Amino acid sequence: MQWKEEAMEKLKRYSAMRLAEKNIPEQICMLEASAASLRSSTAPKVGGHSGVRGREDALINNLAERQELEWSLARVKQWLAVTNRGLNALTNEELVILQRMYLCPERGAVDRLCGELGVEQATVYRKRDKALQHFTTAMYGFLET
Repeated sequence: MQWKEEAMEKLKRYSAMRLAEKNIPEQICMLEASAASLRSSTAPKVGGHSGVRGREDALINNLAERQELEWSLARVKQWLAVTNRGLNALTNEELVILQRMYLCPERGAVDRLCGELGVEQATVYRKRDKALQHFTTAMYGFLET
């Protein structure tokens, strides 16, 4: 495993995963409302046949989509729990560095960190590497070097 690249990618995905944790339950609720309306509607006759089969298919598809979303939500919650434990293990300085560089990246982050920490760019990058290693070790344990 390329632990440094994996840690950076995980941090870059963090905001999107937090949004997914909020959006997926809303999508499930919309599908539940849609299923309720499908169950309560009367099927019009189409070509001499009732629309019961089409409605049953729509209900099955709706149920399958809700199940997939529920599984996805469980995976997102598990992913966030592991990532949050890694973030909680960081010192304040390490967290600030990773926030500025990956969680909420901003232009000129390294220069701004140099000014705030009173260090050279090379030192910021060393501190970043140390923070990434601390974050990854907190999540996975030993790292391959």
